[in-house]
Amino acid sequence: MPFPITSQVQTAQPTPKHYGITSPISLAPPKEADLVLTRKLTETLRPFGVFEEELELQRRILVLGKLNTLVKFWIREVSEAKNIPASVIDSVGGKIFTFGSYRLGVHTKGADIDALCVAPRHVERTDFFSSFYEKLKEQEEVKDLRAVEEAFVPVIKLAFDGIEIDILFARLALQTIPENLDLRDDGLLKNLDIRCIRSLNGCRVTDEILHLVPNIENFRLTLRAIKLWAKRHNIYSNILGFLGGVSWAMLVARTCQLYPNAVAATLVHKFFLVFSKWEWPNPVLLKQPEDCNLNLPVWDPRVTPSDRYHLMPIITPAYPQQNSTYNVSASTRAIMVEEFKRGLAITDEILQNKADWSKLFEAPNFFQKYKHYIVLLASAQTEKQHLEWVGLVESKIRILVGNLEKNEFITLAHVNPQSFPGPKEGNDKEEFSTMWVIGIVFKKMEGSENLNVDLTFDIQSFTDTVYRQAITSKMFEQDMKITAMHVKRKQLHQLLPEVAIHRSKRKHSSDGVRAMNDSNLDLSLDSDNSMSVPSPTGPSAAKIARAPSPQGSTGTATNTSELQGKTEATGENTHLASVDGTSSSNASGKEAAPPQSTSPIQSEKKPSEQNPLPSPCLSAEPAVKRPASALENEMTKKAKVEDLSAPEAKSSGETDGHVAPAQIVEVIPSDGELKTETELMVEDTAEKVPLAQKTSNADLSDVPVLPNNPIPVVKNSIKLRLSR
Repeated sequence: MPFPITSQVQTAQPTPKHYGITSPISLAPPKEADLVLTRKLTETLRPFGVFEEELELQRRILVLGKLNTLVKFWIREVSEAKNIPASVIDSVGGKIFTFGSYRLGVHTKGADIDALCVAPRHVERTDFFSSFYEKLKEQEEVKDLRAVEEAFVPVIKLAFDGIEIDILFARLALQTIPENLDLRDDGLLKNLDIRCIRSLNGCRVTDEILHLVPNIENFRLTLRAIKLWAKRHNIYSNILGFLGGVSWAMLVARTCQLYPNAVAATLVHKFFLVFSKWEWPNPVLLKQPEDCNLNLPVWDPRVTPSDRYHLMPIITPAYPQQNSTYNVSASTRAIMVEEFKRGLAITDEILQNKADWSKLFEAPNFFQKYKHYIVLLASAQTEKQHLEWVGLVESKIRILVGNLEKNEFITLAHVNPQSFPGPKEGNDKEEFSTMWVIGIVFKKMEGSENLNVDLTFDIQSFTDTVYRQAITSKMFEQDMKITAMHVKRKQLHQLLPEVAIHRSKRKHSSDGVRAMNDSNLDLSLDSDNSMSVPSPTGPSAAKIARAPSPQGSTGTATNTSELQGKTEATGENTHLASVDGTSSSNASGKEAAPPQSTSPIQSEKKPSEQNPLPSPCLSAEPAVKRPASALENEMTKKAKVEDLSAPEAKSSGETDGHVAPAQIVEVIPSDGELKTETELMVEDTAEKVPLAQKTSNADLSDVPVLPNNPIPVVKNSIKLRLSR
C-alpha cells in the first residue's frame, strides 16, 4: 500500500494472538491523543518523499507483471529446448517474487525493486545468465542491463521502463512452480545449492517478518519513520557497519510484538525506549529459532565461536537463521545507541506536546560534530572502473574503522554513510573519484603536553587489504588509487559541497528536504544488498590526488610503472597525496617538498563536540605507536629512512598548530614483489633495496599467483601531535 490506512489504524482491536518469543509489555489500546499524533507523523513524513503516489505504484505493478510474463515465456522456451514432455510444459510455471522494502510496503519514491526469479529443476543457473539475459536484452523497455554472475549472491541488474530492478535466481527441486507457492516452506530448501538458498533468503525473511507483526499497517508507518530517521542521522548502512533495511525492519517488528495494539506514534517512541535500554549483545529474535536438520550453518554462539563476538546481533526469522548485523563494530554500536537515547528524549517531548515530529528528523551536522576527520578518496580512470573500485573500497571501510577504534589513542571512529564526488581540478586527463569522511574522537590523555599519535599502520593495513582483494579478484587496473588524509573541521569546506557542511542548520521544510536530496542522501537506497553502488561519481583531474597531505596515500600502479609522488599546495592546510603511474621503466621516487601553509581560520567550538582536542600537527619526533607486529618490525628494519630534523618540522607548521604535509616514500619493487614502508616521516627518497633483502606485503597467502609485472606500492603515514 502506498499510504497507511488511517481507518485500519484507528480500529485496531486488542489481538489475542501471541507474537514473539516473550509476552507483550503492554496490550493497551491507543488513545485519541495517540491517533492525533499518528496523523501528524504521517503529515510530517509526506514532504520527505517516503510515500509513493498511487500512479507510481500502479506503474511498478505493471512492470512486475510484464517481467513475470516474460519469465513464464522464457521457462517454456527452455523446457521445449530440453525436450520436457508437453503435458509438463503446459503447467511448468515460473514466477517473479519480490522482497526487501517493496515487499514490506515501505519503499520510497524512485526506489529500486528487489526481485527473485523462481524456476523448476530443469532450468539451470547458466540458462538464467545466458538465454534469459539475451531475452531481456531484446526488450525495448530494458536499459542498463548487466549481469554479476560471480557475486556472493549472483544477480542481473536492469532498468525496466525506468524502474531499477535487481533480479536473483533460484532453481527449486520441483517439476513445476505453482502460482500459490509459499517460499516460507522450509522443505523447499532440500537439495538446493548454496547460491539458491542465499537467493531465497531475502524473500523468506521478508515474508516471515510480515507474518510476525500484529498489525501490518502500523508496522509499515513506524518503519517508514524509523528508516527516515536513521538516514537523516547517518546510521543507515549495512556495508559500513550500521544497520541496513532488513535490520531496521526487524527492530521495528520486535517493537510491534511488544506493543501489539499501539499505533505508529506510540511505536516510534517505544522503539527508542526499548533499544536505548537493550542490553547488547543479547540478540533480538522475532521467533524461536528452528532446526530443519538440513545441515546449513545458523547463528548459534553455543556452537560457532565467531558468533560470540558479534556486538549487536539481530537474527533473521527464517531458516537458516543469520545475524544481519555482523558488520557492526564497537564504534558504530556506540553511535547508534547514543542516537537511540537522543531519539527517546525527543519523542518524550513530542508525546508531551513540547515538540513537533519535525524535530526527530532534523539532520545533525556530521561535519561540525567532530574536530578531527580522515578523508578517504577512491579514484579510477574510467567510470566503469570507478564503479567497481568504489564498490570494493566501500565494502572494506569498516576494516579501517575497526583498525582505528583499536588504536589506544582513539575513542571513536564514525564513518558518514554518505559519499561525495572527489574534488575537481582543471586538467586534460579525466578521472572519476569518490570521497568518504570519517569523524575521529581522540582520548583525553593525562601526562605530557604533547601526544604523538601514529595512524600509519591502521591505514596501511586497510589499503593493503583492499589492493590484495583487487588483485585476487583480478579487477585491479592501472590508476586505481586510494588516498587518505587527516583534515580538521575548519578545513572541510575545501573538499565538500557547501550544502553538505551547512545542511543541518535548516529546519524541517521543503528547503531542508531539497538540501537532503542535493547532498546525495538517497532515500531509495533501501536494500541490504552490498552489490549496489550508490556512491556518486564525478569527473575530476588526475592531479586531484596530488596535493600534499597530512597523511599520504597508498597507491599502486602496474606494468613496470614509474611512481612519482607529486605534491602541490592547494590552500590552507588541507592536503592530499597520491600516486601517478607513468610508463617509464627507470623508476625513481621523488619526494614532495612541504608547501607554505597559511593560517586557517579558527573554527567555532560546538557544544555537541565530543572530547575536543587542540589542533594536531605532524611530529618530527618519533610518534607514539601501537606495538608493532613481527612483520612490521622487520619491514621497519629493512627500510632505509631518514628522520626529519626539528627545524624542518618547525618550518612546516609545528609551532603554530597547523597540520603539516606528510612526506612520501616510494618503493619500487621488481619481479612481482610488493614492498611496504612503515616509517615514513622522511626527507630523502628511500633507496632501492636489493631483491634478496625485500620483504613481501602483509599476508598474501590468499593470492595464488602474484602478477607478472611489478606492482609498486607507495606508503604514507598520518602522524599527529595533539597539544594540550
